[in-house]
Amino acid sequence: MSGFRSGLVALAGRPNVGKSSIANALSGRHLAGVSPRPQTTRRRISAVVDGEDWQAVLLDLPGFQRSVDRMTARMQQTVDASLEDCDAALFVVSAAEPIGGGDRFIAERLRATGRPVIVVVNKVDRATPARIAEHLVAATGLVAFEAAHPVSAATGAGVDALREDLPSLLREGPRLFPAGIVTDQSEGELAAELIRESALARLREELPHALAVAIDDIGPAREGVVIRADLLVEHQSQKGIVIGKRGAMLRDIGASARAALTAAFGTPVHLDLHVRVRAHWRDDDSMLERLGL
Repeated sequence: MSGFRSGLVALAGRPNVGKSSIANALSGRHLAGVSPRPQTTRRRISAVVDGEDWQAVLLDLPGFQRSVDRMTARMQQTVDASLEDCDAALFVVSAAEPIGGGDRFIAERLRATGRPVIVVVNKVDRATPARIAEHLVAATGLVAFEAAHPVSAATGAGVDALREDLPSLLREGPRLFPAGIVTDQSEGELAAELIRESALARLREELPHALAVAIDDIGPAREGVVIRADLLVEHQSQKGIVIGKRGAMLRDIGASARAALTAAFGTPVHLDLHVRVRAHWRDDDSMLERLGL
């Protein structure tokens, strides 16, 4: 298609700077799980953003981090491979936290790729104008950049202006996804994202790293679809926390996840959710393969 522009655009940043929220905001769809906990994003998720004569495929990546188990090692491998594959990047920092060594390390990696970069200072709804200006100066001093945008993915402030600058990162080329396709995720992967998001929003800080969602089956129901899924934890004590007193926590997670899944699938979703203990699953290659990590 002559004159059409396209490309893979990596979202690179430390854990919890809001990369998934930005991907969701730019695509206009809830494709990636969002929570205030680090490690919410564990695998690469593609979010397709279409313009009149361009298509940007945003690669929502795990945050850069030191490997502490086989899961985090695989997550960092995903980041490294995606930076090699991408055509451009959004360098995302948080206006709610000081620019630090992690941001500088990521900027160094982006400089080494030679890819064009847009700097995004996210979470401006949580910072003063003076702090936002300081972050813009600091972040743009770390990389060569095509543009810089202060945004709030939470409120939508600045997102439209960022979207208008995405074509500046793209080269002439064909569509990478057919029109109307918004992600490369399977139904099971999307379901797992949204169920884990609902769980993370309700569980204590010591649990998120030990929690995973395995989809057993998605099939037709009399009305809509039925999804059977397991919430995986590593210890019996964690199972009790997730179930809650008389099952209250699990019911709460299930109700929230069911509403999110119904909106995402566009049809009523019946959710059959169980909690199972899988000791040391984060170091179990076969379980990590099953979870798509």
